[in-house]
Amino acid sequence: MKLSGSCRCGAVRFTLNSPTPVPYMHCYCTICRKSAGGGGYAINLGGDADTLEVEGREAVEMWRAPIDDPDHPGQTHLGPSHRHFCKHCGTALWAEDPAWPELVHPFASAIDTPLPTPPERAHIMLDFKAPWVEVPSGPTDVRFDQYPEESLEDWHRRHGLLDR
Repeated sequence: MKLSGSCRCGAVRFTLNSPTPVPYMHCYCTICRKSAGGGGYAINLGGDADTLEVEGREAVEMWRAPIDDPDHPGQTHLGPSHRHFCKHCGTALWAEDPAWPELVHPFASAIDTPLPTPPERAHIMLDFKAPWVEVPSGPTDVRFDQYPEESLEDWHRRHGLLDR
């Protein structure tokens, strides 16, 4: 599915192809909830990095979140994920990780294309959610303290939603 996205102020517009466009995974980690806003979580989609086209790239900034170092308590290092945002309005646009150069993960909140309704919602990284957040617990909600074993692609495949 071809996705189009933009920032709030209009300085950045982008398109990419996504075989995994269903916004089903709500991430409650401290990085996502503090940098992308929303209901205490952020939703990332999957996309093909080689199809990403950006208008207004001069307005795009990138940051890497500090990550606690489990081997050295009290110390941090920069995480590998590159998180892109508009330098004018702060809109979270997409994330990418050099370990998977073929992938880009646009934030669903930046996508302007109507997205499909997910048949299931996965609530992940609940070990890190804010205490004020109430996580839905309906029949289509699944919960994970950290990351699920299943990838974005595998989830879409299991639900017959892989767009290839």
